[in-house]
Amino acid sequence: MSVDPVRPVSASGPVSAPIVAVEGLTRVFRRRGAPALTAVDAMSFRIAPGEAVGYIGANGAGKSTTIKMLTGILAPTSGTARTVGLDPMRDRRELARRVGVVFGQRSQLWWDLPLRESFDLLAAIHRLDRLRATRRTGQLVELLDLGPTLAQPVRSLSLGQRMRAEVAAALLHEPELVILDEPTIGLDVLSKARLREFLIQTRREHGTTLLLTTHDMGDIERLCDRVLVVDHGRLAFDGTLAGLAGTVGARRVLVVDLDRPSEPLHGIPHTQWLGAEGEGVRQRLAFDPADTTAAAVLAAVSERVTLRDLSIEEPDIEDVVRRIYSASS
Repeated sequence: MSVDPVRPVSASGPVSAPIVAVEGLTRVFRRRGAPALTAVDAMSFRIAPGEAVGYIGANGAGKSTTIKMLTGILAPTSGTARTVGLDPMRDRRELARRVGVVFGQRSQLWWDLPLRESFDLLAAIHRLDRLRATRRTGQLVELLDLGPTLAQPVRSLSLGQRMRAEVAAALLHEPELVILDEPTIGLDVLSKARLREFLIQTRREHGTTLLLTTHDMGDIERLCDRVLVVDHGRLAFDGTLAGLAGTVGARRVLVVDLDRPSEPLHGIPHTQWLGAEGEGVRQRLAFDPADTTAAAVLAAVSERVTLRDLSIEEPDIEDVVRRIYSASS
């Protein structure tokens, strides 16, 4: 790997026991007549109470396999995983009491029952007393705007309604850790925004720890203060979003508004021309801070055209992640 994992430094003072502790975690799939496949390769990281961590990578990078080991669905080939201090394989019942999980492609609700009855059954499974179950269900129904859907069979809910219901189900027993695997997949913009705001509020009010896998960079930027990037089963990065951008020298985009239509601004040193709008009145040029500065690009542009306005766009996280994969391949 050409990108070393970058780990945030904790503030001084007492350190709480981690909610998730992974040390040398490895999972190898062995198939008859085919080479062994190492899906997770000596992974190590920790997540502190109250953190919101994005766990991202390309399809097949090892994300889902890691989540399955953290939740006791798969056993590691070697290494250790502790989730809320428990061995996920040995302590599954206690783990279910203290952790909530949302899988975007798999439901924990009863498809043919009204949503309210699914919540009642889950409350019974988690052994919530009637008062606590009623109080908690009411809170979640109100916060996630599920009232109009309570009498409907789960199968009749829209995708946005069902995902909000899945999150409510995962949080019904007030878990310490919530693991969300692609929670906004397929949702429209409004449904995504509503779900994100609820998760932010939950973390703020209850100190809930979030571990989020997603391909939607909007989820990461809105919800997470730390990101883990996994590539071919190995940890390629561990740090903040700002640190992620800085580690690979993520490019910036200079947007220039000109006083009149202009030819494309090709040939500006150390830039890539991205396109123009309005017959060339607005043009966009990408540059890498490792190669040049915004001032140098601006000076070169000013020698050719007259500027009316300008702005600099910060790195796009999807672009940053692509660059990490390119650097490590």
